[in-house]
Amino acid sequence: MKTSRTYWLCQILGWGIYSALGIAGAAQEIGLRPFLFIGYGAFFLYSIALTHAFRAVIHRKQWALAITLRSVARLFAGALVVGAIQTLLVIWFDLLLEGSRSGFKQPVNIIGLSVGVVGSTLTWTILYLALTTTRRARQKDITLELLRRETELRTLESQINPHFLFNCLNSIRALVAEDPAKAQDMITRFAAILRYNLNRDLNRLVPLEDEVEVAADYLALESIRFEDRLRVRFEIAPEAAKTPVPPMLVQTLVENALKHGIAHLPGGGEMIVRASVDGGHVVLEVENTGRLAVSNSGNGVGLKIARERLRLLYADRAKLTLSERAATVAATVTIPSQP
Repeated sequence: MKTSRTYWLCQILGWGIYSALGIAGAAQEIGLRPFLFIGYGAFFLYSIALTHAFRAVIHRKQWALAITLRSVARLFAGALVVGAIQTLLVIWFDLLLEGSRSGFKQPVNIIGLSVGVVGSTLTWTILYLALTTTRRARQKDITLELLRRETELRTLESQINPHFLFNCLNSIRALVAEDPAKAQDMITRFAAILRYNLNRDLNRLVPLEDEVEVAADYLALESIRFEDRLRVRFEIAPEAAKTPVPPMLVQTLVENALKHGIAHLPGGGEMIVRASVDGGHVVLEVENTGRLAVSNSGNGVGLKIARERLRLLYADRAKLTLSERAATVAATVTIPSQP
């Protein structure tokens, strides 16, 4: 839509300025006469119509897709035809309006008119091709960048999923022999997580409440394995629940807190998952008992992947930080509340 508006604005300004200069030049020679406004007004309208039709031919024949000797020759010939039609219409209107007083009964005036009009149409063609070629190249670069990001993101997602799946399967295997009922419950929760993972939208943004639900299932699985060594609390603000976030983000933070924090503590610890809206951003925080040194200084694979996903999805509009508090470590993600 923006490109179309710019095109029509350029058409109106370009041919409008040409017509205004034509009226001013002719008025200096023969005086300001009504037929000048009629003739150049008509010229303004049919010049826009003819060049627009020529543009449609360029698009239909795809002459501008590749600049070759043949396409340049066709564009040049097309501009000459359009310019010749414009010239003939100028002469016809002048003869119709002026009759015997028309200045185009002299060949020299016809030659001068032809050079001016055809030259203007050739200039229009060159400018149009230059602008559209530049825009097409820019769009191609943007498309290639999006494809690159898409490839990187899919690669990163494929790194997350196997790690997550293996952790769940190990938890299930630990209880199959000693407590079949609990193992069955774990399988049910595991199936729910798999269903979510397989059915999630490939646009890679999901409501935060869906992420929290999956993370709760995961922590329920792990709490069976850790027993009373893992205590979990959720503090999700209602206004944050519907906000879109990357899938598996909460899962990654929770898994990192468990693996690099609470799992290393003999007495276990508490994990708190918080989410709130601050201005135009969602603040997601996973805090766990432990020390930053025990948490491997945030250099775990999960957090590295999470940071890279945020960079690919939001550029510099999102961040993930790891900080140490009195007796806890907190991983905090800040992302725009609107994608």
